[in-house]
Amino acid sequence: MTPTVELATLAVGTVLPELAIHADPTFVISTALATRDFQDVHHDRDKAVERGSSDIFVNILTDTGLVQRFVTDWAGPRALVKRIALRLGVPLYAGDTLTLSGTVTEIDGTQVTIDVHGKDSLGEHITATAVIALPDLEPK
Repeated sequence: MTPTVELATLAVGTVLPELAIHADPTFVISTALATRDFQDVHHDRDKAVERGSSDIFVNILTDTGLVQRFVTDWAGPRALVKRIALRLGVPLYAGDTLTLSGTVTEIDGTQVTIDVHGKDSLGEHITATAVIALPDLEPK
């Protein structure tokens, strides 16, 4: 298990390690169903193409979960996600890979703000800001 990041080791500009996630069709369909998003463009390729897409694509609830996973995998088990603000760009189609990157942009007490970017083969898929709270692990 990854230990929780210590506030004392962070600075504005700290870069998080990248995370690559391959979105095969099973991933796209199962995550849409897991988030109770039954919109056909997330599980029916023919309907997605009929509506102008080239394939089924990942839904926004999955994207939000992936941003949360990215941040908490780095920050550790004692990090608490306070807020995620997310904007979508190009679609993440089945068969493509999403690469998440992030940078610490603000530290305010125990709260850490991280800018997150997710890119796929078409360009910028996700632009997000995550705010987490880290425990103060310094001895008292």
